[in-house]
Amino acid sequence: MDDMLKDFVVEAMDLAVNVEEHLLRLERDPDNKETLNAVFRSFHTIKGGAGFMGLPALVAACHLTENLFDALRTGAAPVTPIAIEAALQASGFVADQLTELANGAAPESLPAMPEELEHILTNAIEGKGMDAHAPAAAVVAEVAAPVAQAAEVVAAAPAAAVSTASADGLDWEAMYNAVVPAASQIAAAPVSAVAAAPAAVAAAPAAAAAAKPAGKAWDGAERREERPEVRHAAPVKEDSIRVDAVKLDALLEVAGESVQAANQAAVLLERLLQFKFEGQAATLMATLAETLERASRYSTELQRATLATRMQPVGRLFQKFPRLVRELAKDLGKDVELTIEGAETEVDRVVVDSLYDPLVHMLRNSLDHGVESPEARLAAGKPAKSYISLKAWQEANSVMIVLQDDGKGMDPVFLRSKAQQKGLISENAQLSNDECFQLVFLPGFSTKEVASSVSGRGVGMDVVKTAVEKNRGAIHIESTLGKGTKFAIRLPIELSIVPTMLVSTSGAALALPMAVVQRVVELPETFMEVGGAPVLKDQGRPLPVRSLAGSLGYESCSERVGIVVAAPQPYILAVEAVDGTADLVIKPMTAITVEGITGTARSAEGELVLVVGLSFLMDGCRGSVRMAA
Repeated sequence: MDDMLKDFVVEAMDLAVNVEEHLLRLERDPDNKETLNAVFRSFHTIKGGAGFMGLPALVAACHLTENLFDALRTGAAPVTPIAIEAALQASGFVADQLTELANGAAPESLPAMPEELEHILTNAIEGKGMDAHAPAAAVVAEVAAPVAQAAEVVAAAPAAAVSTASADGLDWEAMYNAVVPAASQIAAAPVSAVAAAPAAVAAAPAAAAAAKPAGKAWDGAERREERPEVRHAAPVKEDSIRVDAVKLDALLEVAGESVQAANQAAVLLERLLQFKFEGQAATLMATLAETLERASRYSTELQRATLATRMQPVGRLFQKFPRLVRELAKDLGKDVELTIEGAETEVDRVVVDSLYDPLVHMLRNSLDHGVESPEARLAAGKPAKSYISLKAWQEANSVMIVLQDDGKGMDPVFLRSKAQQKGLISENAQLSNDECFQLVFLPGFSTKEVASSVSGRGVGMDVVKTAVEKNRGAIHIESTLGKGTKFAIRLPIELSIVPTMLVSTSGAALALPMAVVQRVVELPETFMEVGGAPVLKDQGRPLPVRSLAGSLGYESCSERVGIVVAAPQPYILAVEAVDGTADLVIKPMTAITVEGITGTARSAEGELVLVVGLSFLMDGCRGSVRMAA
């Protein structure tokens, strides 16, 4: 794909996504003129670029949709369900064509516009399926009359009609009567009645020249004089440039390594300053210290600036979901409204790109399993319409994404029974309610007896947990029977550089994400026990104590320092020592998989550090699957 086509595809895809968002908003608020104009402009812009790139199918679809919205925005036709449906189908076709181009398809290989799409757009333009009492003139006047036809109408108008020409020299009445059915023609119509005619007719130079009185032939000078600012306008300043994501990733890696190198140099300098230097050596050491401090400051600023270039608002991801919910709810016969909050929250680009599939699975499960049909909701004393909310916000060094519905909730007893039937857990497994909710993430788990096109194959939620943990995140479920379910996803704001607490246990150097560290406490020699497990009171509440060495399978050691972990079920993590905090450049582990370890890093001293996974800590230092089995 050449650069010009690539730029067009990127910009057009952004417009296509915005179009869907505008259309769904328009469905809720048909009188919003600003939204109507925004949709019209988007299709007009895509059509212009597609014409320049030689993409006839895109041009045809955008042109028909543009005609439709020209009528809607000028009031010549009302906003109806068939108009919204036609525009959504056109938007989907445009998005499909752009996706194929983005995936490397040649422009000449793209399919033509489907006849079904042309048919539904034509019907919407002609008013078929709309209210029978809609004014016939309003329905037909929406169709953009060809410029040549307009010129013929004006040229052939009788002398009587010419004598009633308006101040601009055009006989609007004759032009109007020429494009409407005979039954709708009028003897006299004010200029305002036809002012909504397509602009192409009013501005056609040939038509204007034919209607001008003799001796006043129009040569274009009047229009140029009216818009002198256009002639002298300065070129538009570019506020942004497009950079390949691979280049940004490489830049971030270099920035991270430079910070690590600066930190190591600072540690070495601190050790050198323990020795006594005199004369010229002392001067050189002072200069070296100043230079390293400046280099460290600049490397940190470089790292911060590079991270900012990778950050993107989650709204880029969220704006794809309203239409998905609308279409799926329609297929399932449910009345569902999706509300979105916190779309401006920024997170690493890699996280945004990798969250689409997990959130789609969660939405589909919420629609299919969670929310009830309108009849069932009314029988349960609920409103017929159900609500799903999607929220995002920044919390410390993490981003929280919460998907919540007001449906029927999950029954932990039923979940445990289903898992036992499928052989996913043992018959005598004793699980808490929270642990039962975690069963939905097991591969092969499903509460449906027969798989449908929406869910039931037992792979969706497994994909969700895998994708979240791949991004060093964690997911937690809260549910109340009869009231609804909430899925909470916690993710690091950015993936490469993570604030951590450095600890050691059983001779191993480890790093814990600061996102779950609340505070450090001293552990006693002996503990109280509840059910045979050690417990320690912290700020008046009893918390279980778990050994980090034991959880990772290391040799037992004397662990006298505790870290209060902010998990859904808080606990105290026992370690041998706390060695401070550091922002580490995390390298994912690709060759091997170790339970509880998500990556490696280098400390300021150059020592290899193992990074403990956020999900592992949030689950209480044990995997739900292993624990349940």
